[in-house]
Amino acid sequence: MDNYSQVVKTAQDYYNSDDADNFYFHIWGGEDIHIGMYSDAIRKIDEASQRTVDTMARLLDPIAPGSRIIDLGAGYGGAARYLCKSFDCSVHCINLSETQNDRNRELTKAQGLQDSVIVTDASFEDLPVEDAQYDVVWSQDSFLHSGDRQKVMCEIDRVLRPGGKIIFTDPMQADDCPEGVLQPVYDRIHLDSLGSPGFYHQQAELLGWQNAHYEEMTFQLVQHYQRVREELQSRRSELLQHVCADYVDRMLAGLQHWIDAGSNDYLSWGILRFQKPGH
Repeated sequence: MDNYSQVVKTAQDYYNSDDADNFYFHIWGGEDIHIGMYSDAIRKIDEASQRTVDTMARLLDPIAPGSRIIDLGAGYGGAARYLCKSFDCSVHCINLSETQNDRNRELTKAQGLQDSVIVTDASFEDLPVEDAQYDVVWSQDSFLHSGDRQKVMCEIDRVLRPGGKIIFTDPMQADDCPEGVLQPVYDRIHLDSLGSPGFYHQQAELLGWQNAHYEEMTFQLVQHYQRVREELQSRRSELLQHVCADYVDRMLAGLQHWIDAGSNDYLSWGILRFQKPGH
């Protein structure tokens, strides 16, 4: 769309590309293309990604039947379909990539959930919905792609009903991250900054959100990028049937930058949860 900010438009063009679509769908986890939570028993990317969704849903307990949820940066919609099937709720997926949204709609229809999962091509910087419509705002690893995260937080507050809950993950810079060390990561994702736990807590305080909680698990970010990089290396020949070699090489280098930054404690990742005050 013409009214997208330049940062959002850059992310949209990237995720709409055939190379990115095939990489994320075939390597990153299929229905869920977000950071996973690993354990000794869980090493597969898709299983770890599902564990993240499970954990986030438990932190919202209870999700009442009939709840209205909006998923910002919904990707292929795996979390939305899981939430609908598990809790008898409805989910509105907001996502900027038309390519991902088409795949989301196909998967949703194939599972018979098209009446419960609505998919809209839009940016979470300017949500095309009326005020106070949702019981839960959900997002996974998407807000880094915004050029105005303060505006995103205000939009969340606007569309959330009084008493509603906010839960999200986001790859962030650590609050004490030294200046300049994340430039290789910024260059990889065409950004000049990341949010931080301190930033999100500050915005929550300004908006009057309550019950702030951050479950820090940066080690999971490092493990996830390591696993994705291993998977990409082991399946390189297979993926080259769908993706150009230059993209694969750049992705391998980019993933290593994330691994190095996380291992050096320059990054932060985990689950953030807040609640909008009730009436």
